[in-house]
Amino acid sequence: MKNWLITLLTILAHSSFAFTDTYPKNPKIDVLNYQFKIELSDDTDEIKCEVTIDLRYLGDGIESLRLDLVKASEALENKGMTVSTILSNGKALDYSHEGDELKIKLPTSSKLNQRAKYTIMYSGVPASGLKIADNKYGDRTFFSDNWPDKGRNWLSVIDHPYDKATSEFEVEAPAHYQVVSNGLKIEETDLANGNRLTHWKQSVPIASWLYTLGVARFAVQEVDQFDHKSIQTWVYYQDREKGFYDFAEPTKKVLEFYSDYIGPFSYEKLANIQSNSVSGGMESASAIFYSENSVVGDRNERWRNVVIHEIAHQWFGNSVTEYDWDDVWLSEGFATYFTLLFIEHEYGHDAFMEGLAASKKRVADFHEKNPDYRIVHDNLRDMEKVVSSQTYQKGSWTLHMLRGLMGTENFWNGIRSYYAKYQNLNASTADFRREMEEASGLDLRKFFEQWLYKPGALVIEGLWTYDAKNKEVKITLNQVQQDGSLFEMPLEVELHFKDEKSRIELLPVNDRSNVFTLKVASEPEEIILDPTNWVLMDASLKRNK
Repeated sequence: MKNWLITLLTILAHSSFAFTDTYPKNPKIDVLNYQFKIELSDDTDEIKCEVTIDLRYLGDGIESLRLDLVKASEALENKGMTVSTILSNGKALDYSHEGDELKIKLPTSSKLNQRAKYTIMYSGVPASGLKIADNKYGDRTFFSDNWPDKGRNWLSVIDHPYDKATSEFEVEAPAHYQVVSNGLKIEETDLANGNRLTHWKQSVPIASWLYTLGVARFAVQEVDQFDHKSIQTWVYYQDREKGFYDFAEPTKKVLEFYSDYIGPFSYEKLANIQSNSVSGGMESASAIFYSENSVVGDRNERWRNVVIHEIAHQWFGNSVTEYDWDDVWLSEGFATYFTLLFIEHEYGHDAFMEGLAASKKRVADFHEKNPDYRIVHDNLRDMEKVVSSQTYQKGSWTLHMLRGLMGTENFWNGIRSYYAKYQNLNASTADFRREMEEASGLDLRKFFEQWLYKPGALVIEGLWTYDAKNKEVKITLNQVQQDGSLFEMPLEVELHFKDEKSRIELLPVNDRSNVFTLKVASEPEEIILDPTNWVLMDASLKRNK
């Protein structure tokens, strides 16, 4: 269970930030656990659900409990959920249910540290969030698709990452299905009515978008163990041979790398699951979904990298979760960069650099079409705009630049400290900055402001000349961004000589025009700007003879 005091202090700290999405948070309510009892059928797409919510009140005077749950309506072609009863201590409670908002009137106003349980019974055909459809082989399946806030279409929850909770899924479905979800399977029982009851329990708090349910005819393999935890593959039974081959690698190596470099894996298992509810990958905690077309039997690089990315999310996004959707880069930018870090570790520096170059191109292409876009959102309202290529690729590049600025050792020290402090909790960009400042001794406010809270990137036009009489090199670096922005960023230059070792100098680029004079023993043959590719920029450096 979460430590309620840590949770309260975290929420109160985040409440003062300038940028917060518009979800109606309630810092005086902390959900501890959701217990979902769900009935599925082959005769209808209607689901029946009973959810028991265990929570603690972190303040006095709360008179109603607000939850997210999409109500059935003509606008949704009569899809959505209809609530039948809400109980607390065996007594029915009054409630209102309009749109996607379920409000429960409490019998008495809350008291500080009061624990309470509420049971909500409802049914309906999900408009979204739970895909009930035939898979590519024509077999009926049920797969969740909660990202980013579609869980409310079938689960009555606080559908936002700021309030993390443990969960249980008790699913009754026809016995020819197998059921997979978060955490550990603690029961599987065939019932007299021809159904099977499967009970999964997730004992680590996670955000609601990470709750997962997969119901299909699976082939299931326990591939290996990691830290005494099961590594599993769940694929359509028709894809058994190809799927077992594809997902056998590189999962264990990835888990080992992130555990060694970041900190311990939070969850009780890691399952790679074939699904028809996602087009790429979905990082659901301990139970990752991949497109049904991901299984091809050749361990190709594209899907290998998706596996690495989704496992990276188990640390960033799942365990350390953004407190607010405005800071979603803490999930996607991190997973993108840490994918590249594993690639460098396992497949070499050239593969790492190829990944950075591909990301750089996507950042430039996106910025050309969206010149005002910034990574950290400003009070996000439209959840369709929660992520973009900048969230992923520019977020990744920001971490790479931060590593270059801090030094690799300090960078990893900061990452480990950040993860240790916020594991299984929520964090903000400001929290991350503080940890990296502590690790490096640097004031990173300007760095974070210009790369995360403002659009654009550096554009440098540079010239250099050699003064033979004074044995000097003069280097001029001009910032020529068309949007008029101004960056403060140290840049490396590497000077190559014919008869002596090359040398690297660090130049503080802070102004529109920056002029540097360097003493040299002989004439450089070549000067290279940013020789090891630490900075996101479009740059040229030419000799002016």
